[in-house]
Order: sequence, then structure tokens, then C-alpha cells
Amino acid sequence: MIFRPSLSNNKQLTSAFVLTVVYCLWCFVLFSCNSDYTPKPRGYFKIQFPTKQYQLFNQPGYPYSFEYPVYAKVVKDTSFFGQATENPWWINIDFPEFNGRIYVSYKEIGKNKLDKLVNDAFVMTNKHTTKAYSIDDSLIATPNNVHGVFFKVGGDVATANQFFLTDSTKNFLRGALYFDATPNEDSLSVVNRFLIEDVRHLINTFKWK
Repeated sequence: MIFRPSLSNNKQLTSAFVLTVVYCLWCFVLFSCNSDYTPKPRGYFKIQFPTKQYQLFNQPGYPYSFEYPVYAKVVKDTSFFGQATENPWWINIDFPEFNGRIYVSYKEIGKNKLDKLVNDAFVMTNKHTTKAYSIDDSLIATPNNVHGVFFKVGGDVATANQFFLTDSTKNFLRGALYFDATPNEDSLSVVNRFLIEDVRHLINTFKWK
């Protein structure tokens, strides 16, 4: 024998079900409105940094020498935007572990005017003004007769650390630290702080030959 509820019983069940659903929704809204929402801070992967140790770059024929980290490698640069470099003394200092690279370009004063080289360095740095919220420059002067300017660029820019070095008579070198990643000041800040120590060490040990 199959029990078939009457139409009136169906209406009563439907009404009870609707009231139950409405009550549950009302309770959910009530407690949600009274609870505090605290957004979670953005997280980044923890990076294990290697110990600071340095080695000497002093290749025959190069007009300069400096110390660089043992966890980096120096690679000769042979092209600049698809064109041959001006001379054979352009290099890249690669940091494979951090997808970073210091682009180093060298130019001879005489073939190039010093004031133009300095002006070009400022112009290239100022190209970041559309995304940068600050550009700070500080003078460089080391006991090795090395002078220049260090640029610190704030914001989501391709390179936050740039510099140029010169002896004002014969040699001019420009360097810029880049990362093979979408520019993001927050996510790159830890690595930037670590590698900036290496950039400063390079500058302080830099010598003209």
C-alpha cells in the first residue's frame, strides 16, 4: 500500500521548508554582518640566500677589474638591441638563482664626450618616471679614483638600481640591475636588498687599469 500525501499536506510541507530556508539565510546574514573581516597579508616564497663570498674579475685586455659574488657568473655581451657592442668590454653579471642580471656597458672617453655619456645615463634612468614614484641619486667616490653616480628608483620598474663610473678622462662604465620577472617592488624587495650589497661591493672594489 503506497501512501500518497494529500494536497493540503504538500502545501504545509512546502511552507515549512520555505520558512526554514528563510530563517537560515536570515541567521547567516545576521552573524556575517556582526563579524569582523580581516584580510590576510599577501605572502611570498621564502628565499634561502647564499653566504656572501667574492672573487676577482681581472681578465687580460679589459680596462677594469672588480670583485663579484661566487654565486654569480660573468658572461661576455656581444650584442646591444640586436647590434654589435661598441667594443669587446661589455659584460653581463648573471645571478641564475635569482633571475637577475647586471648589464655592464663600457665606453671610451674621447670617442665619446663625457658630458654626453653622463647626460645619457640620467636620461636612461628618467625613462622610468612613468612608473616610478621616486628617483634618488647619490655621488660615488672611492679611494681607487673611481667616481660616478648611483641611482635608486622607487616603484614597479624594470631596474631599481643603476649606476655609472668614470675617471673623467678615459673610461666610462654604466651598470643596471635587472630581473627576468614582472616588475613588482614588493615581491622583489627582499632580493633587491640582498643583491644591492653585491652591487655596492662591486663599486667599492672597482679599479681602472
